[in-house]
Amino acid sequence: MTDETKRSDAEWREILDPDVYRVTRQAGTEAPFSGALCKLYEPGTYSCICCGAELFRSETKYDSRSGWPSFVEPVSEDAVALHEDRSHGMVRTEVTCARCDAHLGHVFPDGPEPTGLRYCINSVALEHEPEE
Repeated sequence: MTDETKRSDAEWREILDPDVYRVTRQAGTEAPFSGALCKLYEPGTYSCICCGAELFRSETKYDSRSGWPSFVEPVSEDAVALHEDRSHGMVRTEVTCARCDAHLGHVFPDGPEPTGLRYCINSVALEHEPEE
């Protein structure tokens, strides 16, 4: 079985929609309030659009009014990886998929309890799987 998480840049570019590729493989950002999942609050799970790894659950999602889907925590500590991001003249913490290294967004220390964190995630990096 081929490890689909270890694709070349050319392979990712070929299989992903251009907007998804720009965000997930080139650390881009979608425009605020433009994402299809921004205002979705139906029960379910949010998975990585690139590899299908389970990342967030609907019960941890909240309206941060930031323009991007926001969560207080991932499904598990090892579902995402955190990296220092010094791009655009800022120091932030980048969030990537731990399985395939897709750029998801950033995490900020201004979220609600119980974690105080705001995982600010691009809609195009996620796929919502409704609860059955």
